[in-house]
Amino acid sequence: MTKNIGKTVLIGLIIIFVLIFLFKIYVIIDPGEKAVIFNKATGNLRVTTNEGFYFLVPLIEQPTVYDMKARTYTMSIATLEGEMKGDDSLQALTADGQTVLIDISVRYHPDGENLDKLHRRIGIDFINKVIRPQVRSIVRMIVAEYPVLDVYSGKRLQIQAEIENKMGDSFKKNFLICEEVLLRNVQFSTEFQQAIENKQIAQQEAQRMKYVLEKQELEKKRKIIEAEGESESLRLKGKALADNPQLIQYEYIKLLAPNVQAIVTDQNTIFNFSDFLKNQKK
Repeated sequence: MTKNIGKTVLIGLIIIFVLIFLFKIYVIIDPGEKAVIFNKATGNLRVTTNEGFYFLVPLIEQPTVYDMKARTYTMSIATLEGEMKGDDSLQALTADGQTVLIDISVRYHPDGENLDKLHRRIGIDFINKVIRPQVRSIVRMIVAEYPVLDVYSGKRLQIQAEIENKMGDSFKKNFLICEEVLLRNVQFSTEFQQAIENKQIAQQEAQRMKYVLEKQELEKKRKIIEAEGESESLRLKGKALADNPQLIQYEYIKLLAPNVQAIVTDQNTIFNFSDFLKNQKK
């Protein structure tokens, strides 16, 4: 009798383990995860509240596990970055018609308070159904409102904030939480990059010409001051000669020989330096 009971218990345990592993009538929820359990018989959904081991009704209840931790979705030109390999940068047109390539990262997580609604309306593939198309649409819409130089540097933080706000509203409607948006890199088209380089060269040349013109203007002012000084010197000399006509003779003779004291200018005139200088002292 005892042996029969033992066999029955053993068979029952074997059947239970077979049901558990063959029909997978359990689900294990790890930390940072939640499961949405769908009842095929009633059509109802229930969401697990804590981590742990949950039993399921065989063939009736079907679990879907969601990672509730914050994750980052990246679209990048770099081959080894982002969800999609290769050039996955976002191409957009600015307000002035320039094409820009944008690398962007979005941090997000499912809304735990509305996980059943997310599962019912969108499902586990919310990245391709919501995140990727919304990122592309919102970024292009906002970038189109700004000229290219604002996108590149001038108002980049403002644009990033606008994208984050708009994306937060859009994600919330789809039962997702947008934590942060990062505009990681902005690149121009080859033609526009060349235009910027040409502009920088032109600005440098303009600065050089400005320096040259300023230098020429200073030189002009110097020459004017110098000419005014010479003019004033000539005026003073002219006045001195008018007051004393013999001064011109003195200046002339002084150039001839420094030690000459007197000179005969014609047969009747002797110019005496000593007398002239005495008269000047008086």
